[in-house]
Amino acid sequence: MKCNTPLLLNKLQAALDKDEIAVLPAEVHGVLTGLVCGGVAVDGKAWLRPFLELVNDGEPMSDNLTAIVRELYVDVVNTLVDPEMRFSPLLADEDDPLSDRLEAFINWTQSFLTGLAMVQPALDSASAEVKELIDDLTQFTQVELEVEENDENEEGFAALVEHTRIAAWECLREFRGLDDDEDEPKTLH
Repeated sequence: MKCNTPLLLNKLQAALDKDEIAVLPAEVHGVLTGLVCGGVAVDGKAWLRPFLELVNDGEPMSDNLTAIVRELYVDVVNTLVDPEMRFSPLLADEDDPLSDRLEAFINWTQSFLTGLAMVQPALDSASAEVKELIDDLTQFTQVELEVEENDENEEGFAALVEHTRIAAWECLREFRGLDDDEDEPKTLH
């Protein structure tokens, strides 16, 4: 799907609003990413039930919203397994104020951790590296939202996002049992 992020955010937000589901697009993307990185089966609909439990109290969504979320799910899987590492958290538009992007980042990160824990309850048995990355992500959710718009803070934000991308990829590798020399999970279409 990898379309223009502002268009995707608007499309997803409109569908969430129509279904009266009080979840942000960044949270939807974070949950989906956490489920995939935690080891949920990447084909079929194994992801749907835990997703619905986390974002809609287990209740079904409209066909329209389900189709949009499925499209986003396929994109999450495909970008995570892409050898060029195209995956990136779905956040607010780059033109939005830094505080808005930071808030979306915090929501994404919290949702990622929740999705991950939902399907990977044995996080305490993860490798030391992955435990440290998960601890980092937990700390990221505590960052201050009121920040000045300046180059230093923009660089810091970019570093947080990059660290989060790496953490997601490392969780995917560990919890899906992938080694550097193994094939990645299949690409979905």
